[in-house]
Amino acid sequence: MSAALNSPLQNFSWSPEPAKWLNRFAQLSEYTQASWQTPLGVAWQGDALPSPKWVALNHGLAGELGWPVHWHLNESGDGPQTSALAVLTGNGVWPGMSPFTSVYSGHQFGVWAGQLGDGRALLLGEIDAPIGPQEIQLKGAGATPYSRRGDGRAVLRSSIREYLCSEAMHGLGIPTTRALSLVASPQPVRRETIETAAVVARVAPSFIRFGHFEHFAYSGEPGHADVLQALVDFVVTHHYPELADAPNRALALLDAVVARTAELMAHWQSVGFCHGVMNTDNMSILGLTIDYGPFGFLDGFDPNHICNHSDDRGRYAWNNQPQIGYWNLRALAQALLPLIPQAKDDEAKVVIDVLQTYEQRFPQAMRARWRAKLGLQTAHDADGQLALDLLQAMATGKADFTITFRRLCDYRTELPPEHEANAPVRDLFLDRAAFDAWAERYRDRLGAEGSVDAERAQRMRRVNPVYVLRNHMAELAIQRAQKGDYSEVQRLHQLLQRPFDEQPGAEADAGFPPDWAQAIEVSCSS
Repeated sequence: MSAALNSPLQNFSWSPEPAKWLNRFAQLSEYTQASWQTPLGVAWQGDALPSPKWVALNHGLAGELGWPVHWHLNESGDGPQTSALAVLTGNGVWPGMSPFTSVYSGHQFGVWAGQLGDGRALLLGEIDAPIGPQEIQLKGAGATPYSRRGDGRAVLRSSIREYLCSEAMHGLGIPTTRALSLVASPQPVRRETIETAAVVARVAPSFIRFGHFEHFAYSGEPGHADVLQALVDFVVTHHYPELADAPNRALALLDAVVARTAELMAHWQSVGFCHGVMNTDNMSILGLTIDYGPFGFLDGFDPNHICNHSDDRGRYAWNNQPQIGYWNLRALAQALLPLIPQAKDDEAKVVIDVLQTYEQRFPQAMRARWRAKLGLQTAHDADGQLALDLLQAMATGKADFTITFRRLCDYRTELPPEHEANAPVRDLFLDRAAFDAWAERYRDRLGAEGSVDAERAQRMRRVNPVYVLRNHMAELAIQRAQKGDYSEVQRLHQLLQRPFDEQPGAEADAGFPPDWAQAIEVSCSS
């Protein structure tokens, strides 16, 4: 399969039409620089990467962009610098592209970090696609003006993790950036050890972050307030058009982002996903999951699980993510204050009122997710407590998060908890009595709405995945890829596109992690 990915198709030449490239964010930067001497970034080119090879390709996403089946095989035509492989490695460009790298700032681990920016990301351009305009960005294409003495490269290890997880999250129905391709090169890159380089091509309607607004709120550069307003107007016009006629666009945008972030946090919690680096520069203004580094899916359930080895204080533990989402929204609100005149007259009460809607929106979204995972069709006040009590029972013995909810789909309410038919889920709990007591309440709750087990099981299987990208699965794919075998990356990509469907031959992927998985550590270098 790897050879086929890298075999050119004779007499095939293709690239998107130049007119398809919109490049609106790059144009906004040119406008702000011309008007106020304050650019959003700079035009840039990637650093050449030697001997690139395809590792994985997302043909489904390419089709959504309107690209032909053989889009990746165009090696003829105008020369090697316009081949898809060259372009998506950073070694060339297609006509109409406007490569660009962006500046932003942010809070990292709760501390103001000042100017950051696309240290190893290169926005190739924005293309007009059947699914709507999409930006294509390379991660690992070399140093930029914002690399802060870094090399601008990504390594194969971290690139595989990002490629697989962004598509796994998409398969789970969670808002996320996408991955179009993964390219490897033998070029050495120094991290803790010497590794090899790779480039992921990422796709999203926009890569604008909370940190963009923070940068222009605090930069003090000439015209920074005007650029902040221009950035708000740009985001509203192109990504939140329903807010165009709002009395105050900045306030309306904040309200919309609060709503999307609350939903995103509920999505993450419901599948046991830990981001690991929820800095404000890693928060999407569109409510997408962005920047996959030291992420992880929970194995044995520990609400205080820290997936990032660099997070020695546990700021971004699973249980803290909703609170950190709110903290980051407060940082965004602070950045937008200069554009909200009412805030000056009323001690920012209008902004506080908007922020506080998170305190209702997140719990509502979370309860809806727990109800769905438990197969409940109606809403009762005690449902939240029912879910929390199940989680507490799981935490006591660290029952596997994904397996517990999947096995609960087949729980037989007409039988007592201790019946052998219910053993697959019951045996996951260290405290059987606690599970039995909870199961009786669960049975009564289902009975109150006339639930039918077979129908409930079908509903639950649509929201409780069989497969998630566990760390050991990614680690095995990485180990093989580092030896030149990319087949496991490609297999996992296919598997994770349908995480709710049991797939023949993938029984091990649905099982418990091996003992050695506990020793896997991921950090900010991951």
